[in-house]
Amino acid sequence: PECKRLHNKTERVSKVTAVLLKSRTGEFDLESILFLKLRGLGIYDLGCIGDCINLERLDLSGNNITNLAPLSSLRLLQILNVSANRISNLEDISCCDSLQSLNVAGNLISSIDNIHCLQSLRKLENIRLKDNTYNYTNPVCKNSSYRNILLEMFPNIRVLDGERVVGRGSDLYKLCKDIDETIKAGFYRNGQLPELPGCKPWVDNDFWEIKRSSNAIIDEAYKQFNDVLHECRLLNNRATHVISQTERSLSLKNQPKQYSV
Repeated sequence: PECKRLHNKTERVSKVTAVLLKSRTGEFDLESILFLKLRGLGIYDLGCIGDCINLERLDLSGNNITNLAPLSSLRLLQILNVSANRISNLEDISCCDSLQSLNVAGNLISSIDNIHCLQSLRKLENIRLKDNTYNYTNPVCKNSSYRNILLEMFPNIRVLDGERVVGRGSDLYKLCKDIDETIKAGFYRNGQLPELPGCKPWVDNDFWEIKRSSNAIIDEAYKQFNDVLHECRLLNNRATHVISQTERSLSLKNQPKQYSV
């Protein structure tokens, strides 16, 4: 029971300390820590976490963090998860030059202006501001055009809110946008959409029906007549042959019998 109480005490902390970091990672030197997971501990003060200067992956989700200033020294940080906190300002992580993936879903980011500071992060490819799985979001997500704005702001973005941007990130997005604008420019003239004629079938309704010309009918009748005529000739030849055989047989029967002496 005593061990269980001590374990529970370490599971709820308010400030990140060197002792906490070493106990969670098993590393003696803070500079040796590459991966760190401090999820759901109730942390509101990041303390000395900035001393982990070689940190590459950091999970701080599900805490009470409001200030990200201690993270500004993490120049090698590639993946950062600070979802489900109370963050409203992202300016402190604009110095994390190696950052590739950022999850800030479930925070208090209220406008696009709070995200502009991240444009200097050229390696940023994955940004999440909302997560439907956990029902995490940000006030800025209520802006219907925030997705399009983010795609334009970050030229290397490949994944936004968990959905992969098809093709070469926003390059394809911009291409599709240019095509849409070109199509709209062609449709709208003087601010009005011209009436388009109704669609008509390519061919007449009876186009696919088989039709026979009068010549074809005559040709077919002529062929059938020749077939009948040919059959009549065969029957006539057969009858003539049978008659000749019958006459020959009868003539042989009527001849007188001759006896030799």
